[in-house]
Amino acid sequence: MPEFFNEMYDQGAVRAPYEGIEAWARDMPADLRGLKQSEAEALFRRIGITFAVYGEGGSPDRLIPFDMFPRVFAADEWARLERGIKQRARALNAFLADVYSRGEIVRAGRIPAHLVYQNEAYEITASGFMPPHGVFSHIVGIDLVRTGPDEFYVLEDNCRTPSGVSYMLENREIMMRMFPQLFRENRIAPVENYPALLKRTLASVAPQKCEGEPCAVILTPGHFNSAYYEHSFLADMMGVELVEGSDLFVEGDFCWMRTTEGPKKVDVIYRRIDDAFIDPLCFRPDSMLGVPGLMNVYRSGGVTICSAPGAGVADDKAVYTYVPEMVRFYLGEEPILNNVPTWQCAKPDELKYVLENLEELVVKEVHGSGGYGMLVGPKASKDDIALFRAKLEERPDAYIAQPTLALSTTPTFVADGLAPRHVDLRPYCLVGQDIHLVPGGLTRVALTEGSLVVNSSQGGGVKDTWVLAGV
Repeated sequence: MPEFFNEMYDQGAVRAPYEGIEAWARDMPADLRGLKQSEAEALFRRIGITFAVYGEGGSPDRLIPFDMFPRVFAADEWARLERGIKQRARALNAFLADVYSRGEIVRAGRIPAHLVYQNEAYEITASGFMPPHGVFSHIVGIDLVRTGPDEFYVLEDNCRTPSGVSYMLENREIMMRMFPQLFRENRIAPVENYPALLKRTLASVAPQKCEGEPCAVILTPGHFNSAYYEHSFLADMMGVELVEGSDLFVEGDFCWMRTTEGPKKVDVIYRRIDDAFIDPLCFRPDSMLGVPGLMNVYRSGGVTICSAPGAGVADDKAVYTYVPEMVRFYLGEEPILNNVPTWQCAKPDELKYVLENLEELVVKEVHGSGGYGMLVGPKASKDDIALFRAKLEERPDAYIAQPTLALSTTPTFVADGLAPRHVDLRPYCLVGQDIHLVPGGLTRVALTEGSLVVNSSQGGGVKDTWVLAGV
């Protein structure tokens, strides 16, 4: 078995970031722990924090499991992560601005043309248009894993509509309600200003034709969407309208919102729908979720869409392998955060290696998400491995492979006390005229013993993420 880095213990001694909570967890009686866990679940249910799992029978909504033991970062650990995340967000946006204009990185031979221009996420209708301040991806969710005291790796980039920030905020709110003494005894950096920063970011990228205070809205596919709670939560926190496509219409050079007081011009749309559904006149003609004519208004500078249509080409898992090169090419810097070593199955020699080592690798769909469509070799059955072997041989370009990382563990409350469970982290980087990153993120935890899959859709849970201020 590989050695897993335990974020709380180092050779039996408690690591400095966790010194303030070790005794709290150790001394908590089992009955109090059970009471607090029930209290947390009741709060989640009363607030309405659920997520949908498509394809399941019965109610599509269920609670996401919440673990009360927080994950803790020291200030210096976070400072390095913050620099690396902001660097990566700048490079990804520079890449998007480039490939939708001159394509200098392709011309220079730093990334293959077909990975960009034949990518299903590349939107030709966005070509030649530069959104305000050259920002294509306004909310960048970067998934990180840790393998040692100073070893962090980027697992993937999410440049379109990364979800989960509502859990980051509600995890903190619930922890502060249940254990106020922990926040009095520990200097924990706040995350509750995220909605205000998001609203400021959206306002900062208002289009050229905007006059006065920008009007921003959140565009949702509706209450059947798995992240609908988050859409309504963020709208409430920012004090903006939550709208569906039928609430908006295009007239003249602008997009308008239907209100009880008559039409109101909309300047910025934080869209939580996929590109294909944004505008039935431009993308899928059968879309009932978007706004007919919206892309014409967008391209003429009448409205800003966040994140921009076509931003997904930057978070494709094959393009991901070139992000370190983007950092060097656009910023002239060395990457602060490393990629996970990745084999591109479209390359014959790399495919050969993957096929010979399937039992040891993690294989992912290039366009997959949510933990679906992947193979975790060491945990897979012979039948699963045979199935993926056939898939790889049929469509090698649809997959990448990575080593099975020794993900770090954090203590997690289980039935008989504390036990180590594997975790990852998704911080949320806001990109507008300035770049902002709140000190924290969504920590997802694999609640099943030995599991490396943290996705909520695959049975994972969440926990509060602390960054100690000035420690």
